[in-house]
Amino acid sequence: MNKILYVLDDNKNNEYKYNIDEDTIIYHFSINSSSDIEININKENVTLYYYYANINYDDNLFKIRINHLASNTHSEVFNHGVNVYNKKLTYFVEGNVPKTSDKCICNQDNQIINMADGKSTICPNLLIDNYDVDSNHAAYIGSFKEDTLFYMMSRGISFDVASRLLLNGFLINSDSIDISKITKFLDEIEKI
Repeated sequence: MNKILYVLDDNKNNEYKYNIDEDTIIYHFSINSSSDIEININKENVTLYYYYANINYDDNLFKIRINHLASNTHSEVFNHGVNVYNKKLTYFVEGNVPKTSDKCICNQDNQIINMADGKSTICPNLLIDNYDVDSNHAAYIGSFKEDTLFYMMSRGISFDVASRLLLNGFLINSDSIDISKITKFLDEIEKI
């Protein structure tokens, strides 16, 4: 059984430190805030899934460090942000595997959609000091693909509805989320 945590930020600056000793899923939702997160995976054979979704209106910075402090640990980190205005949204994403942690998996997927001419930055860092590790990262900054919007509109879906569907799918990217815990975030998506 996985431990499941829900976090909703709507304050400007937030700091979190987690010590993970069992399989854990963290759903972190942020409305126009900066966050500094450190997650230590302390026990062997533990898996972490971390889903971060944010809606950005001002200049904000998101920093996350995943530290694999035991062997045979696994992290999957998914960061999805929507930069609504002409502001700065920055992601610093770091995965650390020290020499003493063998057979770890450390993956990152980072995406920011700019709705206007905002300045977004993604800095994916994998600090791996061990040869027996599987580690990958991806980063995408841009907008929704025009051909996807065109396809949806060619099927009779209006531009506004198509954009809303893409936003919901992008920010709420797991079907196992308890929607009742994130109603404030869903309301914020409707305002974009």
